[in-house]
Amino acid sequence: MTNPLAPGSLAGKRVLVTGSSRGIGADTVGYLAAAGAKVVINYRNKAARAEKLAAQLAENGTEALVIAADLTDPASLAAMFAQVQQEWGGLDVLVLNASGGMETGMGADYALRLNRDAQVSVLEAALPLLGQGGRVVFVTSHQAHFIRTTPTMPEYEAVATSKRAGEDALRERIPELESRGIDFVVVSGDMIEGTITATLLNRLNPGAIDARRQSAGKLYNVSEFAAEVALAAVDPVPADHTRLVGDTSDFAGE
Repeated sequence: MTNPLAPGSLAGKRVLVTGSSRGIGADTVGYLAAAGAKVVINYRNKAARAEKLAAQLAENGTEALVIAADLTDPASLAAMFAQVQQEWGGLDVLVLNASGGMETGMGADYALRLNRDAQVSVLEAALPLLGQGGRVVFVTSHQAHFIRTTPTMPEYEAVATSKRAGEDALRERIPELESRGIDFVVVSGDMIEGTITATLLNRLNPGAIDARRQSAGKLYNVSEFAAEVALAAVDPVPADHTRLVGDTSDFAGE
């Protein structure tokens, strides 16, 4: 897909995208880098993928930091932002892309710890680095954003409710962010073709993604949705701080 951002439009900007060694995060990093931004590629356990992405970006002249951090571990978070501070002196854009909760062996409360608690912790750790004109982008799904009014498939419910809890907790910080001159926007999309989440859901609930595609008329793929996330980093912020991507006719508003 063609980069939606103009070449050089982010020259000199410093961007950190959580969970960006693969999938939506990696493609978002690619778009932002191609527009001139310096990028932090954050990962939890996919070092080889992160390093490969950084090497590809370096070939095109992008300055990239590759930093491992478990977002649920305060010490790990602090170390990541300390490195960013030391290397770049601050950040201009924070994209909260990392999420989960369908993994095995991570504990019953992992979805809530990652999708709510860690999102707030990342924001708090990043705030000293974000200044006037900064922006925070939170990436979520329609199934999570609308979970209070529209039920989702049982296999995704724990993730959806925890991600909505994370969104709510971040929205509570909007007055503080605005007082600092920092924008905040939520990007919500439908199930995304080719993601780990979609693959797991289809495995647990065969036909679920096909049914959702038929109902929506179209599901975005990874690169298409990542383009919307990248645009959210630069476009004017909607009055309700929400950028809805794709059809929402099956979801009841609050």
